Amino acid sequence: MNTHPDPAASLGRYRPFVLFWFARVFASLALQMMVVAVGWQVYDMTGRALDLGLVGLAQFVPAFLLVLVAGAVADRYDRSRVVRLAQMTEGTAALVLAVGTWQGFLTRDLILALVFMVGAGRAFEAPTLMALLPRLIPLPVLPRAVAGSASANQAATIAGPAVGGLLYVISPTLVYALSAALFFGASILIALIRIDQVAPKREKVDFAALFVGIAFIRNNPLILGATSLDMFAVLFAGATALMPVYAKDIFHVGPWGLGIMRAMPAVGALLMAIALARWPLVRNAGRKMYLAVALFGVATIVFALSTSFALSLVALFVLGAGDMVSVVVRQTLVQVQTPDEMLGRVISVNALFVGTSNQLGEFRAGVFAHFAGTVPAVVFGGAATLLIVGLWTKLFPELLNVQSLQKGTR
Repeated sequence: MNTHPDPAASLGRYRPFVLFWFARVFASLALQMMVVAVGWQVYDMTGRALDLGLVGLAQFVPAFLLVLVAGAVADRYDRSRVVRLAQMTEGTAALVLAVGTWQGFLTRDLILALVFMVGAGRAFEAPTLMALLPRLIPLPVLPRAVAGSASANQAATIAGPAVGGLLYVISPTLVYALSAALFFGASILIALIRIDQVAPKREKVDFAALFVGIAFIRNNPLILGATSLDMFAVLFAGATALMPVYAKDIFHVGPWGLGIMRAMPAVGALLMAIALARWPLVRNAGRKMYLAVALFGVATIVFALSTSFALSLVALFVLGAGDMVSVVVRQTLVQVQTPDEMLGRVISVNALFVGTSNQLGEFRAGVFAHFAGTVPAVVFGGAATLLIVGLWTKLFPELLNVQSLQKGTR
């Protein structure tokens, strides 16, 4: 690999990154299709918003239980192999969902068990996949690669819900079967990546080694501030779990409308990711992150109160664009400032704080909606996000003053 790479060079010139990008598209596409199908199927089966919250909880629990183990595994073993095994696990769960739907033996509890299985696979896949990224691309190109990688996820998050919603109308079995095929395809693409491997340090896995990631984040105010800000924003403002309620009971648009609603945040996020890959944040990155999270909260409130399907789609679009700015800043800070030998553990803890807060936020929203109503649950989340932004500007002024992301400098 060129030791003096051009930071403006096309990401397409790096073959390992191209394979990585398509693998992430496949896996994300599969996950998003499956999430839409599961959400609609469970709500159609029981008619209870609380059960939608339980779907989120079933994804959160394995991620919470496995976070430290997953990080240690990513740092001690071949990261490519770990990702492949995780994707095959998720593909197997999707295949069982397909067969169960086809044969008619799926129950709510079995669906939750299979979602738990997917969550376990994701606990290993997500942090290990991101820890693999710095090995595929020169460091000067990394901020653009992070945005490019995020664009892969968002492109799939656009197509996945829309395709999943449309295919669900034809056949729920088809949605799950295609998800399984995509998970297995992603595993094959990861297997094709050839990079110069750095031999992992075979340090003894004790409690001290497992908690290295937590200690590192706690002692780094930039990473701690960015991670916790994103975590609380998603925890409070996450409204995706309640989208089946909006689609079925408020807008009456059916599973196809649910797919479009879930896709719109990804449309905004994808366009923002493309813009950030082309024009990286070179000044006031910290302030822009705070403003983006505040925009996320405002858009959540607009979505909650809207009675217009079109206006709600616009709010979801803006929500996704704001979220992407936060994602790029946070992920770049984590990857640039963390030594490679502990990157898996740090990203794993980061995934627990941020990634699993999506599922825990869905559980919060489902429980809140069950007792107080759907609209109040979402409004509360948006308002709480704005409060968190104001508080974090006081608690983490170092993050507010971050300028360039090239080396995590201020």
